[in-house]
Amino acid sequence: MISAVVIILFRLCLQVIQIQLLGSVGNYNALTGYQLWLLPFIAVILVILIALLTGFKHYRLGIPFVIHRFKIHYGHIPLATSINQFFGGILALASGFVVGKEGPTVHLAAAASHYVGRYLKLPFNSLRILSGCGIAAGIAAAFNTPFAAVIFVMEVVMREYKVHIFVPIMLAAACGSVLTRLVFGDTTELSWLYFSHLPYWHYPLFILLGIFLGLLGSLFNKQLMFTMRLFRPLNMINRLLIAAVLTGTAGLFMPEALGAEFINIERFIESSPQIAAISTLFVAKFLLAIIAIALGVPGGIIGAVMVIGLLAGSLFLQPVLAILSDLNGTLSTQEILDHTLSYALLGLAGLLAVVLHAPLAALSAAMELSSGQEVILPALITIVSGYVTSKQLCKNKSIFIQQLVYQNLPYTTTLIRDELQNTGVMALMTKDIRLFNAGKDADMHAFLQQQPEQLVINQTEHMPNSHLSNSNKQDIKVELTDKVPFTWTLVELDVSLEANAYPVTKHALKVLSDQNTLAEVYEILYKSRQGGVAIVQEMAQMDVNQITDEIDSETQGKQLILRGVITWNTLHSYILRQQH
Repeated sequence: MISAVVIILFRLCLQVIQIQLLGSVGNYNALTGYQLWLLPFIAVILVILIALLTGFKHYRLGIPFVIHRFKIHYGHIPLATSINQFFGGILALASGFVVGKEGPTVHLAAAASHYVGRYLKLPFNSLRILSGCGIAAGIAAAFNTPFAAVIFVMEVVMREYKVHIFVPIMLAAACGSVLTRLVFGDTTELSWLYFSHLPYWHYPLFILLGIFLGLLGSLFNKQLMFTMRLFRPLNMINRLLIAAVLTGTAGLFMPEALGAEFINIERFIESSPQIAAISTLFVAKFLLAIIAIALGVPGGIIGAVMVIGLLAGSLFLQPVLAILSDLNGTLSTQEILDHTLSYALLGLAGLLAVVLHAPLAALSAAMELSSGQEVILPALITIVSGYVTSKQLCKNKSIFIQQLVYQNLPYTTTLIRDELQNTGVMALMTKDIRLFNAGKDADMHAFLQQQPEQLVINQTEHMPNSHLSNSNKQDIKVELTDKVPFTWTLVELDVSLEANAYPVTKHALKVLSDQNTLAEVYEILYKSRQGGVAIVQEMAQMDVNQITDEIDSETQGKQLILRGVITWNTLHSYILRQQH
């Protein structure tokens, strides 16, 4: 709900600005020539000022950045990037850049939900799911398409399908959709789009349309990455200024080319345009989208791709309409509109599947936007033929993956770490602990001989800069080194056969917060393959009446609770467990 409210606020701010500047959403024709040229410049200057205030090092935005943070940092989004994305996204979308609002939507929704989880000090594996829920709610609030939001999160962001993840994400998408309908009504920005029943002889044409879209999407991705590499030597300020010059110049000659608002495409299609007008607008949107996205304008790629896909489907239909007119006589205006909207919808779905490499998300978007089942089979044919053409013939990859590789942002982990990140430390830690305060070796040895299966911890005064965990690979890992006044040591019987072997062995325990996952435990223990990790929790998170049986220690006005211990043997057994 919080993520949805943030996105609704984002949409309201955008609408208010466009209505004040243009009279209505996307009405760029209301401005004079010099105003159209200045509008992107003013927006870019404001974007640069905001970026400078928040720190340029945080100027990584959009869906690729969220995928990276989601995979590597449990969905944690830095606050400065969220500020940039909120205000920068509004400015970019309101000033005529051909970008979509889904980039800011995903970024802001993930950040909003994650901050709530951080405040509640939830386990990190829960924070990742919570971020996915926020994204689903945000997309549903932005487009009023809850089903497509669920599929997008699972296929593009999380890249996994598990029931325990599906359920909360479905609920979050429903919350986002309900809230946005209360504010903006039940309709969507693409409610004018529908699919008409077409004769079966169109189905071979759907295959050709898919091939066309496969080639087009591959070209789009390739040119986008080429442009990014071409302007890489320039700093962000120069890149944004160049984007403003090119976008403003295009607006001087063709105001219809500005922006990625669907209402403008609706007006354009309903005006029964000729092939020359469709081609001109298609080329202009194609080039301006590449320029804006490649040069770092803070907006999304999906909205721009949807607009280009609508025009691509309409453009592909024009020769077909000419042939039908020759065979059957002049088609009525309604027949032309029905055919155009049907092919435009297929163009949208096919190009989304090709550019994002997300065929299921594209299919769900087509189904939900058309509010009918008639589109399913034609969309399947178009999407599959386009995806196969792009993947096999053109060797195309998801544009998000290409951007991540280009920006050198990791988005994959090892199989072991990927699995261990899904389980919190509290699920595996041993709570049954025998504590010795500065215990003598003889006493601990005698106890272990009587109870060899018991976990024994020896507690001594903490020495500064000792063995405590201070790794900062995960920038949301809780640092506890300065708060722990004791050193905890794992004591075990020495069963070696060496001569003069000491009867017990000792392994100093590094300390992790109970918010961590087993992946962090593995990072600490996998090299030595022995010892263990102490799991602690701050007193402020717990009810005093619930911790009478816990081992605690007082330091700097805060109390830490030793919740349990995870040994290497326990973790190793967990890794080797059998799964259904």
